Amino acid sequence: MLITGGRVLVDSGSYLEDGAVLVEGGSIAAVGPRKEIEKQAGADVPRFAFDGTVLPGLIDAHVHLAFDGGPDPVDTLQNSTDEVLFEDMRRRAEQLLRSGVTTARDLGDRGGLALRLAAEVAEGRTPGPRIVSAGTPATTMGGHCHFLGGEVSGEAEIRDLVRRNIAAGAKVIKAMVTGGGLTKDGPKSHQSQFSAEELAALVDEAHKAGVPVAAHAHGSDGITAAVKAGVDTIEHCTWMSGDGLDFRPDVVQQIIDQEITVCPAVSPHWQMLPRIFGEERANAMFDLVRQMADAGVRLVAGTDAGVQRAGFDGLVPALSFYSHLGLPNAAIIDMATSEAATALGLGSTTGRIAPGYRADLLLVDGDPLSELNALKNVRAVFASGLRYEPNAASE
Repeated sequence: MLITGGRVLVDSGSYLEDGAVLVEGGSIAAVGPRKEIEKQAGADVPRFAFDGTVLPGLIDAHVHLAFDGGPDPVDTLQNSTDEVLFEDMRRRAEQLLRSGVTTARDLGDRGGLALRLAAEVAEGRTPGPRIVSAGTPATTMGGHCHFLGGEVSGEAEIRDLVRRNIAAGAKVIKAMVTGGGLTKDGPKSHQSQFSAEELAALVDEAHKAGVPVAAHAHGSDGITAAVKAGVDTIEHCTWMSGDGLDFRPDVVQQIIDQEITVCPAVSPHWQMLPRIFGEERANAMFDLVRQMADAGVRLVAGTDAGVQRAGFDGLVPALSFYSHLGLPNAAIIDMATSEAATALGLGSTTGRIAPGYRADLLLVDGDPLSELNALKNVRAVFASGLRYEPNAASE
């Protein structure tokens, strides 16, 4: 297929005007000026002429397909059979895709369902983004998200869970380093869960298999422990303590030095946070993300889709948070494309429009480098070269 566009985003903040992308067998064969690429395409090659912007498909680096995004996603999950839940997850994956997301990292599964769904999508049997799944997240006995089945105690059990997840097809290991608000009967968000030895064992076992580790960490002590253990990404990274916020510049520098990526997992409805936490506390939390960005921490985009108030079409609204912080649109788009691809270990296969990369493309009306909300104006999505139309389907 030959896709022509008024502009093609070929590098960070850089358009190729009147460009074209030639797709062959699910991959990008060529990209360049329209007249040049048209000469490379045979007369029988289907054409998709477009006068808007062609950019890489978006990446949501933090979703939970097992949750419904409703008022009580845990209750809904616990009252769903695996069969019903899997059908719901299929619909959520399709919603992600049609909103422009061509890759998603699922960081919390029950019974291997996200792994099963990832295989269906890869085989072309179910429409959806490529899913990078963590399988069952590791947590302590009665710890955060214990209801997903990943309770472990001691280094031996931790290593065993890591091995089982990887054997089942997990491409990332998720560790619940601190508590979280989703688990009403578990540790508080700022409280640490694992010992230093247990975290070291988890990271060691994953890295021996060449699999990265994503650490759920709200508390400053947990963030510090995750950095010391050598995790690859830190999710949330809100710097909470028992009596407020505890930002640690020395740990931030370690995050930078160790090339750890932070995914703040910002809700699509982030504007509601001042009402939930209070305006002063919420603004202080926002400022900590700005400080990390200013210091040089690599940030990537994620929505925590599936938890309360976080649907599966909310990546673009979540990106507006970074506009609020003052980040340029080019950097924000990178966070949801090339930078996210690198963080997921897919930097050589997706997240860019270049020959040899997967034909994961998003076509939107308007110019998102000038107006970020143009990303909402989806005209078509291509995942591995297959075209999907946007729709307004909801959960």
